[in-house]
Amino acid sequence: MVEEETSEPALERTAGGQADASETGEGIDKRPILRVLVIVLLLIAGIVSWTVAKDHYAPGTSRGIVSASVVQIAPRVSGRVISVETHDNAIVATGDPLFRIDPRPYELAVERARASLAQAVQGIDASGAQIEAAQAQVAQARAFAEAARDAEARTRSLFERGIASEAARDQAQADLDSAEAALRAAEANAESARRQLGETGAENPQLRAAELALETAEYDLLSTVVLAPGPGVVTNVHLGLGQFVGAGSPTMTFIDGEAVWITADLRENQLVNVRAGDRVTVVFDAIPGQVMEGHVESLGWGINPGRSEVGGLPVNAPVTQWFEPARKMPVRIVLEGGIDAWPRTARIGGKVNVLIHPDGGEHWVTRAAAFFQRIGSWTTALY
Repeated sequence: MVEEETSEPALERTAGGQADASETGEGIDKRPILRVLVIVLLLIAGIVSWTVAKDHYAPGTSRGIVSASVVQIAPRVSGRVISVETHDNAIVATGDPLFRIDPRPYELAVERARASLAQAVQGIDASGAQIEAAQAQVAQARAFAEAARDAEARTRSLFERGIASEAARDQAQADLDSAEAALRAAEANAESARRQLGETGAENPQLRAAELALETAEYDLLSTVVLAPGPGVVTNVHLGLGQFVGAGSPTMTFIDGEAVWITADLRENQLVNVRAGDRVTVVFDAIPGQVMEGHVESLGWGINPGRSEVGGLPVNAPVTQWFEPARKMPVRIVLEGGIDAWPRTARIGGKVNVLIHPDGGEHWVTRAAAFFQRIGSWTTALY
């Protein structure tokens, strides 16, 4: 009995001692927890430091977009479609016929204009055959000169942006000079034919009105054949035989093959060291594993922040986020080598990984980012 009484307090002291030890946390090694906490903090600090350094010395984005000049093709004149010369997603060259409109109404308009001109000439005792032929030549020469002028302006713009070659620009200028010379010659012939009528006849308002009507009719007749404005691709074709199309109504979309670039939207703090002409390396999702060279052509000067006005006063947009997202500015990038360097598998709107090398790309952060980009170029085939 005595032994049992003495053992119970001992058990109580042992249990109490263990409880006290567990309550005070004695005997637990906290060093592994501290090590993990330090490692996590170091990783977070490293990630933040790398992000800040990369934004300044190796700005870029994995969401670049393949962009191009896209226009709607619409006829100058109205009429019924009698022939569709192309198909959806077809590759076309400059001057290729796309579709034809029934020319009969415009042929009749030309005949009517010729009859009016003949009548006007007969009214002043002159033969209109020479004037009629001269005016037809003027109309055709003016149409060719207009097309050459548009082609020269487009090629010059592409050359200034580094897309078209100098030879292409010189050829476009030569074609324009030739077309303008032909137009001047045709106008000279028409002027000579008018002068044969005498001073009074050449200045006759009825004769001049008839000449302009004939020239307009000839130009409308030429416009019944819709031609490709340049080399590129036609898509979204909405045409069928017998369909009536109105003047100015879009019938298909034309993607200019000579005006292609990359658009990269970068945050404002990424543009601190970016300048026009900086070297750029890009990776197309369409061609994984290949890093291509380019340069910054220009930086966008502004975007629409979404503000609106009502009654002449600005309206504040409601704030629904704790942190406002950073605003991004577009950066225009072109490939080295111009349009000939573009991969044929790249599509408009395709995804591009972009890395800019500011200040020559000599910083170690830039070199490290370029290494990671090259490694990552092979992973684009996996997703």
